[in-house]
Amino acid sequence: MSAIIAIYDIYDMNGNPAAAECGVGMMRELTRFPADDEQTWRSPGVFLGCRAQWITPESVGERNPLHDPERGIAVVADAILDNREELCDALGIETSRRKTVTDPELLLLAYDAWGTEMVARLVGDFAFAIWDERRRKLFAARDFSGTRTLYFTRDPAGGTVWLSTIMKPLLGLPHLSGSLNRQWIAEFLALPYTMDSVDGQHTVYEGIGQIPPAHYLAADAEGRLEMRAYCRIEEPREKLRLKSDAEYEEALRDVLGKAVKARLRTHRAVGAHLSGGLDSGTVAAFAARELRSRGRPLHTFSYVPVPDFVDWTPRSRIADERPYITAVVEHAGNIVPDYCDFPDASPYSVIDEWLDVLEMPYKFYENSFWILGIFERAAERSIAVILSGQRGNWTISWGPALDYQTALLKRLRIVRFCRELNAYARRIGTGRKQVLRAVLRKAAGAGRESGRPLASPELLEETGVVERLKHSGLYADRRLDAYQVRRRMFRNGSFWNLNGICNTKLSLRHAVWDRDPTSDLRVVRFCLSVPEDQFVRDGVGRSLIRRVTEGHLPDHVRLNQKVRGAQGADGVHRMKAAWPMFVREAQEMVDDKRMGEFLNLESLRLSLLKVRDEPKPEYAYDHDFRSLMHGLIFRRFVRLQERR
Repeated sequence: MSAIIAIYDIYDMNGNPAAAECGVGMMRELTRFPADDEQTWRSPGVFLGCRAQWITPESVGERNPLHDPERGIAVVADAILDNREELCDALGIETSRRKTVTDPELLLLAYDAWGTEMVARLVGDFAFAIWDERRRKLFAARDFSGTRTLYFTRDPAGGTVWLSTIMKPLLGLPHLSGSLNRQWIAEFLALPYTMDSVDGQHTVYEGIGQIPPAHYLAADAEGRLEMRAYCRIEEPREKLRLKSDAEYEEALRDVLGKAVKARLRTHRAVGAHLSGGLDSGTVAAFAARELRSRGRPLHTFSYVPVPDFVDWTPRSRIADERPYITAVVEHAGNIVPDYCDFPDASPYSVIDEWLDVLEMPYKFYENSFWILGIFERAAERSIAVILSGQRGNWTISWGPALDYQTALLKRLRIVRFCRELNAYARRIGTGRKQVLRAVLRKAAGAGRESGRPLASPELLEETGVVERLKHSGLYADRRLDAYQVRRRMFRNGSFWNLNGICNTKLSLRHAVWDRDPTSDLRVVRFCLSVPEDQFVRDGVGRSLIRRVTEGHLPDHVRLNQKVRGAQGADGVHRMKAAWPMFVREAQEMVDDKRMGEFLNLESLRLSLLKVRDEPKPEYAYDHDFRSLMHGLIFRRFVRLQERR
């Protein structure tokens, strides 16, 4: 795990020291992160630098950047590759070397063997840059889900390209003014999701781009800069056909088991996020079993509400998931649990720290305080890898029962529809009419209420962002079913971009790498190939993973369809003491006329009138409170830029 720098000056053929001097200055910006080693490599017009944190056994003492003079290739990498055996087989690497060959070396050999097509053969979390001396070409890529970041800029004349894991080293370059990107801001404020922009290439700063997930960038000696997608995730037209349910279950158990095992590759301790749900519970149970065979425990970290919080959520939700978490811990065994309530933290108290980490504004305030807290606690315990199941809802635990019933109804498969509806009503303990009403609402596809816009009308008109979002299918003017959302999420890597930004920058700060087996490319492709009736069966949503985890998870967790966790439900409750400060800052925001060029101040004023009197716990997910938090976070970011 590394923070990396790459510079290519196409006009420098004679060793002008400018590129090297610039690279040294950029490397200084990375010293804020803890590191086990720092190395650089330079050639006329080229500079590669790496500030490395050794996570895997092979990375200890590795050369990164790595240069092979015989092949004329140099590589700098922020990468953990998970299909090492497959790559070693294809590259003809002898068995005796496989335990010591480093990931940068595998990347170098793969490029030498397959050129730019090598990136489509990789499985893992990576961002890297390769310098091809013979072709005088810089090639850089980011993994299919964007787990690691890689930003870039070029000078106005097109002569130099700079790449960096974070934006701060780029902001010091002479051709960049640090001006904010109004198009990005308009999308950020207008999007109804936590995602930040439509295409994943733009950033909050003018002149700084980002290699999107599943893309590569190539710069050549003619000054051409090419950006191209190398991987597209689609549902196959022909689904996987196996002979029995047991074969589907064994196939998922096998591919997920391999993905979990690959992500345990570290010489330090292993942790995992653990909630009361299926995804994190499955990952933790598989990891605990594998680690037991190695004589090592799994450390789990679970967010729980503060002790004086009274759960206000409906009966179908639960704010304190400890009963389910504890059941998983006891059933799986080999787990050292940590229940984290972080009594001094709140969504409001961690804003400045998140802005410093992310280098951009954000919208996920509900979970911000405990995500940050868990990374800090994992670092204190010398955890190197912390497993998660962030993409599990769309892969291993796919199977939305109501959407499946809706699809059956639309296709006029009435007999199957009635059977599924009746079975589902029995399993969740409700009436058939109530389920039917929910299905009919989904079938009608009624538009959802998106509330008042956060962006100012002037900014929306100037940037044309509403039409852009509608064209991209991201505007909140109609209700998409779960199948449409799933297809869109895998086609558009921007949905996952924010996860990669958060995980990369938190990992650099704490030397803890978040790794998600449910996002493994092999797992994704397998789950997209499975027939739908394996995922929903006899009124059971998420049927396949419930069957796969028999014996791995306790039944009341494995078969639970009635209650879901409500993480962050105590967020406003945590802000009670700081509420007057929050209200005062929100009032300053709506009175700040300068913010009117970005924010809909009149809308925010109405939101403040609603919530200002008292911090009701149920405001945690309220549109008006959410708008105020998003606006306040954005304003703090803008004010930070003004002070720089």
